[in-house]
Amino acid sequence: MNIFKIQVGNYRLLKDFSIDIEEELSLVIGKNNTGKTSLLLVLEKFLNSPSSFKFDDFNIEFKKEIKDLLEAGLIAEEEYIPKSIKLKIFIKYGEDDDLSNISRVMMDLDPENNVIVLGFEFALHFANYERMKGELIAFNEKEAQKKAEDENYKVKSTCDFIERHLSFFKSRRYSYEYNRTENLANEDVYVDLDDEKISVKDIISFKYISARRDVTNKEADKTLSGQTSQIYERTEENDEQSKAIEAFKDQLIDTDDNLSNIYTNLFEDIVNKVELFGGIKPNESEIKIISSLQHRELLKGNTTVIYSHDADNQLPEYYNGLGYMNLISMIFEIEIKRQEFKGDKNKKPSDINLLFIEEPEAHTHPQMQYVFIKNIKSLLKDGIVREDGQNRKLQYIISTHSSHIVADSEFDDIKYLKKISLNNVIAKNLKELSLEYEETPNQYQFLKQYLTISRAEIFFADKAVLIEGDTERILLPTMMKKVDIEETQRFLESGGNDPFLPLLSQNISIIEVGAYSQIFEKFIEFLGIKSLIITDLDAVDADGEKCEVQNGVSFSNTALSFFFNNKTLDDLKGYDLNSKILKKGNGTWTNDPEGSLLVVYQTNENGYNARSFEDSFIHLNKAFVNDNKDSFKGLKNREDFDDPVKNAYALAKSCIKKKTHFALDILFFSSANLNNWQIPEYIKEGLLWLKED
Repeated sequence: MNIFKIQVGNYRLLKDFSIDIEEELSLVIGKNNTGKTSLLLVLEKFLNSPSSFKFDDFNIEFKKEIKDLLEAGLIAEEEYIPKSIKLKIFIKYGEDDDLSNISRVMMDLDPENNVIVLGFEFALHFANYERMKGELIAFNEKEAQKKAEDENYKVKSTCDFIERHLSFFKSRRYSYEYNRTENLANEDVYVDLDDEKISVKDIISFKYISARRDVTNKEADKTLSGQTSQIYERTEENDEQSKAIEAFKDQLIDTDDNLSNIYTNLFEDIVNKVELFGGIKPNESEIKIISSLQHRELLKGNTTVIYSHDADNQLPEYYNGLGYMNLISMIFEIEIKRQEFKGDKNKKPSDINLLFIEEPEAHTHPQMQYVFIKNIKSLLKDGIVREDGQNRKLQYIISTHSSHIVADSEFDDIKYLKKISLNNVIAKNLKELSLEYEETPNQYQFLKQYLTISRAEIFFADKAVLIEGDTERILLPTMMKKVDIEETQRFLESGGNDPFLPLLSQNISIIEVGAYSQIFEKFIEFLGIKSLIITDLDAVDADGEKCEVQNGVSFSNTALSFFFNNKTLDDLKGYDLNSKILKKGNGTWTNDPEGSLLVVYQTNENGYNARSFEDSFIHLNKAFVNDNKDSFKGLKNREDFDDPVKNAYALAKSCIKKKTHFALDILFFSSANLNNWQIPEYIKEGLLWLKED
């Protein structure tokens, strides 16, 4: 039995939200403020604390709906549609599952329909709507009276009234009929779980580990030690590891050394898990849990986590780095939650146990993040295991904006959250991309490997630049800085303010794709972020050989052929910037000035159309290169620069010894304010377009 889909309505950014849930791990990723924490909190509020909703939990558009509803005329009861925050949890069960807990909420006895839908709402129903409108009238009259008595009084709004009267909204729970054909819940056919006094606690148990963990490495911090006590208490309450616990109780009158030996056995499993995750530095420190009872306390607070370097030296837990402490604390916390999921020995665990781990990367360096995500499945694969055989699977959701965690994750586990409007977010399954690449599965495999191994940060970017190679990778950040400097100066001289953030202040991911930018086109569309492709015109002659653009009859750049639908070299040479802005529709990229993709390449500048970056740069900056040519390590045949007959194409062809060295030469000999060379126009206009919102 497992959850396979969660739907949320009108909660914060989750206006009309649906996310698929995997049987084990679902990795929820996205930029900041895309609803990851909102998903955690709406589950927590409905499943564990349904009376804790606040007005700030209402989606902004939903707030306006409630305001307009209360300020408008009274609606007849038969026409009234309740307004609510909603959560629906879709659960699939199998023939081998124990159905005793869900039998009362099953809406369809058809053996082909093995889905139940649990619904939760925080709603304003008609009777309370009527009362609330009456209260609002009285509220407005009082506000008017206060204003009449004091002209400086600030009249409270309808939203202020709603915030103070949330008690009119009531939490309700339902089981809805499941429509298999359309894969949705039929809210017209339901069982009211509150009226029937049916609990869902036996069906779903939800727990979470917040990103706001209490771990610090301040002196006297004992977070880890406190967690070991919690693990002990949970273990005792569940009457598991009973032999170790009994041994512990029998030895209370003995010395701390004897108790410490028992702790070694009692916590051996959790210590091994910490070691698996890299929480212990090999040959440097060893984690131990020792007794600090000293005959003064019985059970609580009698454990201390220390780091043992050798037999004679033991250091307190806060002497370790914050990253290690956070990782160890998280493993301890997971173990505490798993013990809580097991429940009391006299009661079965819940059918579904859902754990949400929020941002495990907090305070941990990249290598530890890799270790965490690599080992989390093995740590949790056994789920909830009890000695009495009442075992359950464990489903877990991990939210993150760590590219390092994404890089070591299974592609198919990833759920990408994207804000599609100011007040609404959608979730996309990365595995759905495979359908887009059905005809070219090798491209999909390449994309998976490349993104997860090399460039996972693009998932968290607001914008992206796809470049061909090392030269652009080396120079592009400096070109962005140069654009920022020039734009700041331009606006200062005009007496205005730049309406857009500097490029280097924006969340832009630079991805090196070689000649394969067309392979990324479906992925670019999937992410839906503003993207710039910087590529080369690559003119060729009638024999298909490289040549100057002015002598070219075609081009060899397959990306340009793809994005511009096999246009000719003359077509491309004639395009202005707006002609290169694209939008995808019906499977084809077409020109649209409002599109989110721009493809730039060398253009005619000062009477010359370059073929590549190098000859474009040399044409614009011949004096800069000539002045420093004897020191440029990326050049050969330096004397060619003295030949007035050779143009930029000929110089690039005969004088560039190594492109990456040439790019580094440009950086090394740049002035402090980067004003001793110019950016080729095709790159500059692309960066200025990207800079805009």
